[in-house]
Amino acid sequence: MRRLVATFLALLLLPALVHAVGDVPVRVRVLKGSRVAPAQLDPKLEDVKKQLGKLSYTRWEQVADHRLTMTGKKTQFVDLPDGEHVALTLQEVRGDTVTFEVALAQHNTMSRLTIEKGQRIVHQVTREKGGVAYFVTVHAWP
Repeated sequence: MRRLVATFLALLLLPALVHAVGDVPVRVRVLKGSRVAPAQLDPKLEDVKKQLGKLSYTRWEQVADHRLTMTGKKTQFVDLPDGEHVALTLQEVRGDTVTFEVALAQHNTMSRLTIEKGQRIVHQVTREKGGVAYFVTVHAWP
């Protein structure tokens, strides 16, 4: 019976242990995607060219580059050029996989992104206005 209780308690504590993993270095870049011609890619975005090429925007500019140290369940904010803020929260770390929550209170939106070490995700965070939208790239363990 004691072993059963101990196993049950260990399973309950496992999520807390997963979140207690050390700090995770994260690079968050803010990108401006535009449908304005001619097509152009900011040279700083060469490493995500393939991902951006799959989107319907033709002109890409990096407008901010942030290096963050994230810890479990603590939210950090990244400012967008239009005055809005992206809230980024580290939800879970499991081995080489990290799950983030990305939220914009102004639009009442929230997404979960899971990436593996070395991967980058490009995620649209604003609605398109006048042919322009803002995106973030999230790269853990840069």
